[in-house]
Amino acid sequence: MARGGKAFKAVAKGMAVVASAAAVIERRRRAAIAADPHELPVVPALTEVPGPVPVPRVDSAAEAVEPAAAAAVTTATATAPVSAAAPAAQAAQAAPAANAGLGREYHPGRPATPAEAVPWGLRVAAESTWRLLLLGAALYVVFYVVDMLRLVAFSVLASLLISALLEPSVSWLRRHGVPRSLAAGGVFLSGLAGIGLVGWFVVWQVTTNLSDVTTQVKTGVNQLRDWLVTGPLHLTQQQITDFANQITKAITTNTDQLTSASITGAQIAVETLTALLMTFFTTFFFLYDGAKIWNWALRGLPRHSRFAMAGAGPKAWITLTAYVRGTVGVAFIDAVCIGTGIELLGVPLAVPLAVIIFLGAFVPLVGALVTGTVAVLIALVTQGPWTALMVLVILIVVMQVESHILQPLILGRAVRVHPLGVVLGVAAGGIIGGIGGAVVAVPLIAVTNTVITHLRQRNEAGQAVFTALEAAREAAEHKAAAQPAQPTQAAEPAPAVD
Repeated sequence: MARGGKAFKAVAKGMAVVASAAAVIERRRRAAIAADPHELPVVPALTEVPGPVPVPRVDSAAEAVEPAAAAAVTTATATAPVSAAAPAAQAAQAAPAANAGLGREYHPGRPATPAEAVPWGLRVAAESTWRLLLLGAALYVVFYVVDMLRLVAFSVLASLLISALLEPSVSWLRRHGVPRSLAAGGVFLSGLAGIGLVGWFVVWQVTTNLSDVTTQVKTGVNQLRDWLVTGPLHLTQQQITDFANQITKAITTNTDQLTSASITGAQIAVETLTALLMTFFTTFFFLYDGAKIWNWALRGLPRHSRFAMAGAGPKAWITLTAYVRGTVGVAFIDAVCIGTGIELLGVPLAVPLAVIIFLGAFVPLVGALVTGTVAVLIALVTQGPWTALMVLVILIVVMQVESHILQPLILGRAVRVHPLGVVLGVAAGGIIGGIGGAVVAVPLIAVTNTVITHLRQRNEAGQAVFTALEAAREAAEHKAAAQPAQPTQAAEPAPAVD
């Protein structure tokens, strides 16, 4: 038994020595293959002087053979010339570190990682795509929340527009010594009274001329019926009567739908009244505490973003104020010109139509044209096709003057938005939020453009200052290095005293 134990220990020691030598030889072989993958090196290339070689532990008895294994490997590798190991060591150092631990041999024509095999353009497209998808998801969430809180969102936006129109008057009164509460309350009540007077005037004009307009509409409908019979369509009186009967039957058979529509109309009326009250309430506090509300909003931003937005906010407010005041001026000119033309052509309800065109002109480029079609229809029914054609010509001429003269002259400096951006913004706002979305789309685009421009200019200015400071520092360093060192003068010996 004692002899068997000794024999087992001897066999274990021999196996440990063989395993250590095999590990060192395999490591040197892989380094040589990495140096030249097309030539399989032989064992003499492993003549680099090795460091301490870790020997795998077999058991407690094998620990005593580790010095013997290291000595054996050192003796085996010292017989080859040292110069043969230098290329292998240099190539092993040049091999990319990314291949370490991948379980495969390095090849110069094969990328180190799968990501490097993807073309650069495809990688850029993929990274840009997921960022755009993330941005689109964020915008979708924002629009979803705004749609859920539509009344609140539109009330706040309408309050901002009205406040931008009235705030210059409040500032003027405060500069002349009027207290803030009195100035804000007086201007707010004046604006509310002006809106009420405009609404009363429109209702008064419509009720006053309603009987005459009804008579003219009946006459125009009869003329249209005669034209359908005697005109190029050559319809018969029976066909026109059947068409009128079908319309009447559809109205009488769909009473349930009409009732539900009336209920929906009542809900819309309640929501509209709520939105108006909220708008008036918010407008007053914007006029009274606008600066405090802005400072409170700034405190909610990250600290490093407050200074940038503190400068962008006043510029955005200036842009919004200029847009609202300029839009009011353009809408007033459109309403006066179109209303005067309608009055001269003898179309009834000229003044109410002018007010409708004035309100529609708050949607740039297309609002006055769309609301002007009401005047064209009334002219067609009451005065005939030639008068309607003349009204359409007046609308087109006024729209051309607005887009080519009024808009660039009044809004050109304050609102730098391309006409294509205006049209696309109005269309997108109308699809998302209806009439309210079309009204607030363009001022929202203008304000966003102003904020982005300010932030970009601020970043460029900061970069320019940083570059100038770095250039000055480098110039000072070069100047200090170019000046020779001043030699220290030895102190003169003091004169001897007799």
